[in-house]
Amino acid sequence: MAEITQLEVIWNQIEERARQLFTPISFSAFIEPLVPQDIVNRKVVLKAETDLVASVITTSHADKLREAIQKSETGLTDFIIVVDGSETYTLTEMPDALEETTVTLDKRFTFDSFVVGPSNKFVYAAAKSVAEAPGENFNPLYIYGGTGLGKTHLMQAIANEIAEKKPSLHVIYTTSEKFLNEYVDSMYSKRGPGRDSETRFRNRYRNVDVLIIDDIQFWANKHGVQEAFFHTFNELFSQHKQIVISSDCPAKELTTLEERLRTRFEGGLIADIQPPDLEMKIAILKRKALEKKYIIPDDVLAFLVRNTDNNVRTLEGRLNTVIFASKLHEEPISLTLAAQALQESVGDQSTQEEVTPEVILRAASHYFSLKEGDITGKSKRQDLVRARQICIYLMCDMLSVPLISIGKVMGGRDHSTVIYARDKIAELIRLNDSVAKAVSDIKSAVLKQ
Repeated sequence: MAEITQLEVIWNQIEERARQLFTPISFSAFIEPLVPQDIVNRKVVLKAETDLVASVITTSHADKLREAIQKSETGLTDFIIVVDGSETYTLTEMPDALEETTVTLDKRFTFDSFVVGPSNKFVYAAAKSVAEAPGENFNPLYIYGGTGLGKTHLMQAIANEIAEKKPSLHVIYTTSEKFLNEYVDSMYSKRGPGRDSETRFRNRYRNVDVLIIDDIQFWANKHGVQEAFFHTFNELFSQHKQIVISSDCPAKELTTLEERLRTRFEGGLIADIQPPDLEMKIAILKRKALEKKYIIPDDVLAFLVRNTDNNVRTLEGRLNTVIFASKLHEEPISLTLAAQALQESVGDQSTQEEVTPEVILRAASHYFSLKEGDITGKSKRQDLVRARQICIYLMCDMLSVPLISIGKVMGGRDHSTVIYARDKIAELIRLNDSVAKAVSDIKSAVLKQ
């Protein structure tokens, strides 16, 4: 029996997703006969039997096949159809040379600009200790917490501090997505200028003094990149090089990551960032305002933090809206101006219901006139799928909770499905006015409850 190739393994994963999206007739007629040939620039090259079949796939089935590829957890994004002897369906795209896509550090993210309070003083102290003595204290350092609580700020603060105080050390800060993309490019660039990229990728990440990777939960079920990071981790750890990683949940809850990775994360220091309390939210806004050279009255600050989730980015967005309104109308910042800018009432909102996944689900159910159980159910009816995706998007946007928890509320869906729904709606908001209006209306309804 011939050994199955890595390309065939990837295509098998894509086929499994496609089988769920296509009708049995369409799948057997058009998808199953396709033969994987290569991977170029994160696109799988598929050979069809005839130009006619290729034409039907590219005109009638492209969106579903692309969705299957993106949901397959392989790191691929698209497809190319080729036909032997065809003048139309031929491979003309060549692999790009592997680019070293280190994320540019934001110089504003320093330890001095990080607002410390009861909810984050432990993780702040741990990050500061790592920056002062890389590889000596708390290796690896695993930081976790909800969206918008300051994980990226702290991780870039570590990188900025080391770059300033210990310039001889080689530091790489990157995101899990960029690491994954570079890995995929390095694995399959066997032709053209990218053909030596596998060695370059390996050397790039193993010849560092400090490696910082943000949001590793996005490697869920992506076994290839987990394998690559596992060996990178071992190489760096054995040389006492510092490793810092972040996620949206504790290491033990990353059940879609391999056990051997989770145990290595748990062997270091695990530090979490808790949501800020009211006083800390106000302190964060004061700091943000001072950075913009504004002094905001206390009653306005209290108004801005009222009725909000725990996402610091949301708070800063509200602050920016009020500052812009002040500039636009050439008026000093006041409570009345802030209320008008945010289109909210200044009245007492002490009886407002706390924003939870259940509150968002209920608001969406009312908006679309659908039952909550149907939205969280398994039906693939288009209106239910769209409502389901919008619920997931709003939960990601408004709440500082792990994606795994959102998946549980939404009918036990896995991590990758939550990510896909969130990104899908984020894209549609830019392209589809009706989706943008639905998201805005439901969000307003949630905040007014």
